[in-house]
Amino acid sequence: MTQRGRPKSDTTGVMLRLHEDMLRIIDAERERRPDMPSRPEMIRRVLAEWAEKKIQDSEK
Repeated sequence: MTQRGRPKSDTTGVMLRLHEDMLRIIDAERERRPDMPSRPEMIRRVLAEWAEKKIQDSEK
């Protein structure tokens, strides 16, 4: 189970502004998830999935 709240202290904060259309997409995906992650957590998950795919693609 993923914990909500602040991530581990070995991270760096990033200020990010997103267009309303992008926020709607993120919010729609959050609502599909059983644990309804926060916006920041959803963005972390999307980035982690993207990074994992990049790693897998580079190993081909």
